[in-house]
Amino acid sequence: MIGVANFIVFKKVDKLVALAVLGAVLLTWGFLVGFDAFYAFVGEVGDVGTGGYTLSKAVAYTLLTVPRRGYQMFGNAALIGGLMGLGMLAASGELTALRAAGLSKLRICFSVIFSLVALTLLVMLMGETIGPRGEQKAESLAMAAKAKDVSIGKGGSLWARDGETVINAKHGRTRATRDGPTVELQDVRVFEFTPQGQLDALSFAKTATHTRGEWTLHDVRRTQFHGAEAKTILQQQTAWKSALDPNVLAVSMIHPEYLSASDLSRNIDYMHRNRQDASSYELAYWSRIFYPLNVLVLAFCAVPFAFGTLRTGGLGKRLFIGMALAISYYFFQRAVVNLGPIYNFNLALANALPALLLAAAAAVYFRKFG
Repeated sequence: MIGVANFIVFKKVDKLVALAVLGAVLLTWGFLVGFDAFYAFVGEVGDVGTGGYTLSKAVAYTLLTVPRRGYQMFGNAALIGGLMGLGMLAASGELTALRAAGLSKLRICFSVIFSLVALTLLVMLMGETIGPRGEQKAESLAMAAKAKDVSIGKGGSLWARDGETVINAKHGRTRATRDGPTVELQDVRVFEFTPQGQLDALSFAKTATHTRGEWTLHDVRRTQFHGAEAKTILQQQTAWKSALDPNVLAVSMIHPEYLSASDLSRNIDYMHRNRQDASSYELAYWSRIFYPLNVLVLAFCAVPFAFGTLRTGGLGKRLFIGMALAISYYFFQRAVVNLGPIYNFNLALANALPALLLAAAAAVYFRKFG
């Protein structure tokens, strides 16, 4: 009977903490996403009037990106909301009562994490489904209105028209070089048509780069059609006379971190088979795989700071500590992750290492003060 009674008491504790924490997390999450979306909308308003881009399309674009923004903002919302939720319990004296009843800081922290697990899983599901799809639809909507000759296909592939030529690129990215910013298209197909709409030539290129105002195709296989005959030539590099605006292409490219894990996995496999650099996609992939670990560990490790406010400080101090921890952890994590490709670290380990170090620090804390 005593064991059953204790079990019921612990269930009530979890419910009490969950109601306080989830309410604060949802409120914080809504504020952060709303502010981010409004800021993005203000930026889109500046493009209204470009081509067929209207105010209603700017609103639609912003709304379609909300799921992706919610996925990205949830980690910070979980951290700040967890601190606010426990802060409200501390202000009402309930947190003091829980501590006086013999509950350790560790047990209360686990109650916070229990309340966040289900919500984190839902956010992960959103980040794998409506988040990437909404982002792709938003970019397609914007590009169709701003530049009618450029569109985005499934999985972030790029389609563009340049006069009688149609271009398809499976991937695209911008990178800095000694010659300045370079736009690079990968796995490029160039379809050349006659004015009558007949296919005149088809070119396959491993990459196409735009540097110093000029386009260049690399590792090209070009097939020219003459009636029933076809002639194929191979070229290591050739100039490509195209009026495609590299700035428009750079804006239209879907960032790897906006793709779902399944799309990232397919792109990684494809690029490996073609002996291409897939590091940017691998970083985004492992970031998604370790997303719940990073969210929950960060929230778990931030919660102990709330206990210090039982005697000193207030809500402002808790928020400051939470945001300072979130910003510090973000920069530390990005530094470790970005060093992975440079020093040939295992990218899975590079993504997991910051969370593991933070968890180890928490274990030391709870061993001394829990």
